[in-house]
Amino acid sequence: MKIISWNVNGVRAVAKKDFFKIFEDLSADIFCLQETKAQDDQVAETLLPIENHFIYSNSAVKKGYSGTAIISKTKPLHVSMDIGISEHDTEGRVMCLEYDSFFLVNVYVPNSGSELKRLDYRQEWDEAFYAYLKNLEKTKPVVLCGDLNVAHKEIDLSRPKANYNKSAGYMQEEIDGMDRYTQGGFVDTFRHFFPGKTDSFSWWSYRAGARDRNIGWRIDYFLVSKSIISSITSAAILPEVKGSDHCPVEIEIE
Repeated sequence: MKIISWNVNGVRAVAKKDFFKIFEDLSADIFCLQETKAQDDQVAETLLPIENHFIYSNSAVKKGYSGTAIISKTKPLHVSMDIGISEHDTEGRVMCLEYDSFFLVNVYVPNSGSELKRLDYRQEWDEAFYAYLKNLEKTKPVVLCGDLNVAHKEIDLSRPKANYNKSAGYMQEEIDGMDRYTQGGFVDTFRHFFPGKTDSFSWWSYRAGARDRNIGWRIDYFLVSKSIISSITSAAILPEVKGSDHCPVEIEIE
């Protein structure tokens, strides 16, 4: 089974580019989207050309903001939205699909913001979301994918010294949140296969030709419960796929 995750920075915008060809070429069994920036009916209408798949979405109360969606070849056993905490459940950030052997959680983690106005909220979110994942894990293993809005280690961004404790996505508080996952039983699949690989990024600023120069950040992940890491056969980042300021990431699971 191949699972792909992609922050599309607007599903309606990416649909006007090469999204449907990319979708067909990548041929994933499950395709998770973040930052759809659309209401559920708009997501459904936009993805109408995709046939023989089950499509689910979770949209924010605020129109044109945040939002997630999942396109699956197989009908899941159960679908749920959000984490059950009202203050965290208005932005369409979390979806959970239950399959036979695992829960698949698609997430778009809140950004702390250019002036770090949401850093305190982000820490509350990280703690609540981790508790949600661990509760799921009591039933069966978890596959988590999405835009986690944090570069975990120095190796995960081009300019760590210039950004450390200055920029959203590389604040110590956010790194601590990521540590909570990896120290609490979740494995970063890309680093499992490529522990020392450099210059492997999933997001680039639109400014100053950052993508062409590969000045980027790795903030899109697949984390899996330690109990199923042996079932993950590969992990990859797909920087050649254009259409958003992020590129897709993927895993294959047997």
